[in-house]
Amino acid sequence: MSGGHDCDVIVVGGGLVGAACALALARQGLRLALVEAAPPPAPDDAGWDRRIYAISPGNAAFLAGLGVWDALDAARIEPIAAMRVYGDDGVSGLEFDAYQAGAEALGHIVESRLLQTGLWARLREREEVELLAGARCAALRLEDAAARLVLADGRTLRARLVVGADGGHSWIREQAGIGITGSDYRQSGVVANFATERPHRGIARQWFRSDGILAWLPLPGDRMSMVWSTHPEHARALCAMTPEALCGAVAEAGGHTLGALSLLTPAAAFPLRLMHAEVLVRPRLALVGDAAHLVHPLAGQGVNLGFHDAAALAQVLGARGAQADAGDYFLLRRFERARKLDIRAMQATTDGLYTLFSSTLPGIAGLRNWGMALTNRLGWLKRRLMAHAML
Repeated sequence: MSGGHDCDVIVVGGGLVGAACALALARQGLRLALVEAAPPPAPDDAGWDRRIYAISPGNAAFLAGLGVWDALDAARIEPIAAMRVYGDDGVSGLEFDAYQAGAEALGHIVESRLLQTGLWARLREREEVELLAGARCAALRLEDAAARLVLADGRTLRARLVVGADGGHSWIREQAGIGITGSDYRQSGVVANFATERPHRGIARQWFRSDGILAWLPLPGDRMSMVWSTHPEHARALCAMTPEALCGAVAEAGGHTLGALSLLTPAAAFPLRLMHAEVLVRPRLALVGDAAHLVHPLAGQGVNLGFHDAAALAQVLGARGAQADAGDYFLLRRFERARKLDIRAMQATTDGLYTLFSSTLPGIAGLRNWGMALTNRLGWLKRRLMAHAML
């Protein structure tokens, strides 16, 4: 095509899932362009990124297979040795332990920036990948033989397949006319990092409270990251507090489990939504990560679902055969079928838990606390829950 150039795949969105998807596809021998509106964040060893993720063991193995995981700074990664979940009666709860699961860890807490820079470092080594950072999309056409993406600077890219990895407000999804269904949780997630007076011993903690869901996730050293899913008014109040007041409020909400807290990163809030795209694929198009689905963060599975998308798409395209068209609709439907059940199951689980623990109907509080206590006594059920979360 005049004024453009051809490749096998165009990935739009260079965040964690988009970068991982591009790297996985490149390792399948596909030639691709990665289009990202902003440059990747530069490493900053001076402070801790307030956006962190709990990476499942299965996805740590996926990232290791991409040459990323083992190259990360291990001193900035904290294994989750155990998890404690508390009901709103302060007594009932669940306890998960890596030893009981026969694993080294239930997962790993990793900073977003650390993962991002690690993925881009590997991408820069791949001859199959053209990195187009700071490039904005202007127009998309899905044609019979190829997809054509026009950038704001006039450049035109042509490929067999376009992958939309550009987040919950996906431009690619909108341009393709793919509708979404979902709901606003009328909650915000407040995040901040703290230094702790007492050691956390690698234990992640979560409280289901009347004012929302509070999670403390262990960081290396005597540090932890907080995610407090709460109503918008409370979120605004938390973000407006002085560092001392915020530390006091968070410590009290967690029963002073880790002693006094000191603020490491300012609090920030983001809205929470449930969303899934009506379809994951169209001819010449596939959606991955937040462009395809959003879940409540109470289970920490959003980015894990996205990595599963990337791995599944790479597997399907890698098995297509030497002559198969990477953007063929029937080929892409195999990817969609492979992912739909996992996505819907995780959304149903997180949405169901949110609904259960936000309900104020009479008797519900006692019932859910009883259910947590019962589950904690049923070893076989706990093992199944742990095994699913560790994928």
